[in-house]
Amino acid sequence: MARLGAGLLCVALFGAPSSYEASIQAWRTAREERLKASDGWLTVAGLFWLHAGENICGSDPKADILLPAGRAPARVGIFTFENGKTRFQIYKGAHVLINGKPAVGAELRPDVTGRPDTVQIGDFTMFVIQRGNRFGIRLKDVNSKFRREFTGLRWYPVKPRYRVIASWTPYDSPRKIAIPNILGETEYEASPGYAAFDLMGHSYRLDPIIEDRRLFFVFRDGTSGKTTYGAGRFLYAEMPKEGRVVLDFNKAYNPPCAFTPYATCPLPPKQNRLTVKIEAGELKYGNH
Repeated sequence: MARLGAGLLCVALFGAPSSYEASIQAWRTAREERLKASDGWLTVAGLFWLHAGENICGSDPKADILLPAGRAPARVGIFTFENGKTRFQIYKGAHVLINGKPAVGAELRPDVTGRPDTVQIGDFTMFVIQRGNRFGIRLKDVNSKFRREFTGLRWYPVKPRYRVIASWTPYDSPRKIAIPNILGETEYEASPGYAAFDLMGHSYRLDPIIEDRRLFFVFRDGTSGKTTYGAGRFLYAEMPKEGRVVLDFNKAYNPPCAFTPYATCPLPPKQNRLTVKIEAGELKYGNH
């Protein structure tokens, strides 16, 4: 009874978490679970750019796509890359699955199709990625060092004032905006309009692209490189309604590059580099 009374006293003094705060905490928990999942970003353990012709895969030190010694055969198969197409041929005796089924070989769809074909052997999964005119093999390992040594995410406290109602201005037709990436390349993506909002007594705007039927923002702010990830953060928002967009910076989160050196993250376009300190959302991870 005494413990129950103490608990009620704490609620009376400090208040129970609001439904909004509870919803943000639930979202953050789900975010961390996705990151730690057996196919999450913490499993990304390698990236190998393909050259024309045969690219040998295995644990042989001379392999082009190198798998950890002792955990994979010396020779697993060959990725043959020609004219933007990649075909995988399995070495005899290697127990490999393509899209979860036994096979001897297949032409592989890259990730830009939305449904990349996967090559799996033991703990390892590989698939083709395309970045501009470059094609590579991304390696995932369910026992990667990044996953084993993950220490958990850290966040700013939930602050309702960083849930901002922005005005939405659509472009007459989608505009191509320049989005650089960590590879030093620039890709031009279609932006449907911009979101304008006031924060700390100043006006700002952000240009998104559309991803998964939502607005996707890549931005930097005054906390970047200090308390938050230096290259910037990501934020999704639902599509505009009645000329408004909800920008909830309590859900701003780090790109995959904060957790693995083998991601190919987009960087904020120039117009999305803000001077204001947005002290909300995910904090930097480790030494990043």
